[in-house]
Amino acid sequence: MTKSSPKDADDDTWHQFSNAGYSSASVDFDDEQETDIKINSEEEWFDGDDFEFEGKTLDWNSPPCPTPLGISHMIKIGTCNHCLKRVSGKNNMSGEEIRLEAYARDDSLESSFNNDLCPLCENLFDDINNIVERIIEKINNLEYTTIQIGIHLPKDLIQEAHEITSRHGASQSMPLKTSMVLDIQNTINNKLNTDINFVKDRPDIMVLVDGLTLRVDVDVRPIYYYGRYRKLSREIPQTRWPCRACKGRNNGCDSCEGSGLQYIDSVQDLVGEPLRIALDAKDTSFHGMGREDIDVRMLGLGRPFIIEIKKPMGRISEMSNLVKEINKKSDGKVEIDNLIKTERSLIAKIKNSRSDKSYTIRFKISEELEEEFITNSILELSGAIINQETPRRVSHRRADKIRKRRIVDINNIIIESNEVEFSIRAEAGTYIKELVHSDEGRTNPSVSDKLGIDCEILWLDVNEIHDDEENKDN
Repeated sequence: MTKSSPKDADDDTWHQFSNAGYSSASVDFDDEQETDIKINSEEEWFDGDDFEFEGKTLDWNSPPCPTPLGISHMIKIGTCNHCLKRVSGKNNMSGEEIRLEAYARDDSLESSFNNDLCPLCENLFDDINNIVERIIEKINNLEYTTIQIGIHLPKDLIQEAHEITSRHGASQSMPLKTSMVLDIQNTINNKLNTDINFVKDRPDIMVLVDGLTLRVDVDVRPIYYYGRYRKLSREIPQTRWPCRACKGRNNGCDSCEGSGLQYIDSVQDLVGEPLRIALDAKDTSFHGMGREDIDVRMLGLGRPFIIEIKKPMGRISEMSNLVKEINKKSDGKVEIDNLIKTERSLIAKIKNSRSDKSYTIRFKISEELEEEFITNSILELSGAIINQETPRRVSHRRADKIRKRRIVDINNIIIESNEVEFSIRAEAGTYIKELVHSDEGRTNPSVSDKLGIDCEILWLDVNEIHDDEENKDN
């Protein structure tokens, strides 16, 4: 269905309630559920038999609902029809019907009823239509299939309402927040003449209502797509690379021609921009199962990734046409086979993957050597455990330490004059270029060390990421 939100709530706004108990229809953003508030029987908080609340006297000796005396007492202290229904224990009757039944039993109740301010909700239910109108206005131009609603209420209101309900309400009284959320949901469906799917987690959009100010905020949740990319160019990075001169600030600089980017194209944008445009989204984030260097191709089945679409105004169920468009616009630089909608939880699994990888590398040697010697020297590394100190080229962003890595297999050695090529399968995290040229001895042993000469890397390809085998083990 098509609906919408005018102005997106800033991400910073939503940290206040994004993890605050969405496991129930009633969301308590004060980290203090109504049902968690208990009366200490040894320390009575009132003085005497009665308690004055907003000009109404509570009779603590009155029996609880659904007894007639309990319902009569709730009416006397000014309980509104909404709250009368939820605390009376008479779920098959409306609040108005419960009230009229009590008036029929005792006609003096009607004159004693004080309806200035309900002690259980402070007449918040009277604002439901106003709240719903604000919600509909916010979501009117959004596309969504699921909505989650939360409401923030003042702590003192929750506590006072709970104290009264726990003494005088029926044992199965519906909590205030739950009741308000359900009333909001029902009113939305009635006004839109539809049946929206309201959920408790993983919604398309989240709506937060401030019960004090009646402010409504809408957060359009990100969409996540899983895929595998092949990078066929040796000139593009995996993710956006800000300009080294201006760091991407102030709309770029002369060095980056106003783009703010060191490289105009990236796998992130070649895949993500068509998605962002199609979904009318704000931006994208790219989460890959590792990454290859800019000058390294990613071949085979491709590298697993998740593309995160931030604040999408639209939704797309069929991705095949969009996949074709991505491949066409990438102009041979990047290819993907499909995109599958997934959940955020898969990002951690992808990031933490420790899959072996297979490569082909080609390099130049500084001196002529016997082919048999070259072959045998390289094969000595097959099955070896190597020590790799953090390469100089990544030392600015990686901790400087020595890592042990296993070379699973080396094969298909090709020697053409002073150029050598071979295929290798290695443990995740192995620096293959450094395995060949040794990085001035920081990788030991290395091909350069075995040959006793310098080696210059010509190119490197990632042939396969063996995550399928890792998944079988798990």
